[in-house]
Amino acid sequence: MEQLTLARQIDVVFRKIKDELSHVNSGTVFVHIRNNDIGKFGIKHLPFESSDGVLPAVTNAGLTELQFQTFRQMAIESLKRKKSWTHGEIMFDFAVRKNVISISIMFESNYNMATFARTI
Repeated sequence: MEQLTLARQIDVVFRKIKDELSHVNSGTVFVHIRNNDIGKFGIKHLPFESSDGVLPAVTNAGLTELQFQTFRQMAIESLKRKKSWTHGEIMFDFAVRKNVISISIMFESNYNMATFARTI
């Protein structure tokens, strides 16, 4: 099977988690990368915050279609800033405040000393 580009893999990830994103308004989308292939991915989020032991009312407010498309496109575009590393993690933090989505992205590169020891 032909390998998908990392950008295409990110697109697939976002399409797979689209429904879940439509029910959350903040959190972190994470992807684990090994040899430029995405393995594990998902969303970390707080389903609610309580105040003084009182649970808030249940809401289904999550990302709108436009917010989802903006988020997905920004995630794909962020790959242009990924340089040379092939193993690691990308975390896409997001929050909707006053109907505006805010996104920040963190790259984590991973290296293994055993790999370098063989090349010395």
